[in-house]
Amino acid sequence: MHNKVVYRIARGLRSTGAVVLRFNYRGVNLSVGEYAHGEGELEDARVALAYLRGRYPDLPFTLAGFSFGSRIALRLGCEGAGARRVIAVGFPTVYKDRSFLENCRVPRIFIQSTRDQYGPLSDLEPLIAGLPEPKKLVLVDAGDHFFAGALDVLEREVANLS
Repeated sequence: MHNKVVYRIARGLRSTGAVVLRFNYRGVNLSVGEYAHGEGELEDARVALAYLRGRYPDLPFTLAGFSFGSRIALRLGCEGAGARRVIAVGFPTVYKDRSFLENCRVPRIFIQSTRDQYGPLSDLEPLIAGLPEPKKLVLVDAGDHFFAGALDVLEREVANLS
């Protein structure tokens, strides 16, 4: 998993003592398979979670993801996977199907760059305002979707969630 944002999310969580598993979805980088329009990727996340839960069955767990991965983490968390919370970093608002969020009661934390071109605040803030509690929006003053100039701040924000 060679993505600087995902790496910083994982490092922030590890700094709190969390066990972290990073993985690529099918068809990404050197992983096998091809893009499956979110359904196959949701299954990838279920398999990764089952692996981690098999190794650490008694630990509480958080689901986290970046960009497309934030949508998958939210879908998995909102379907009742048992997560104590979901951290959605760089949530892309370009995908219009958000029905999985409508009745979601797992605590959701959205961390967004103030200049995210794929999830602009003008789209994200009203979306989050309309969601049921518990929810939180954390804004990071960054240059773009990839938190340019603010990766250290992103990592600290993730670490401070615990």
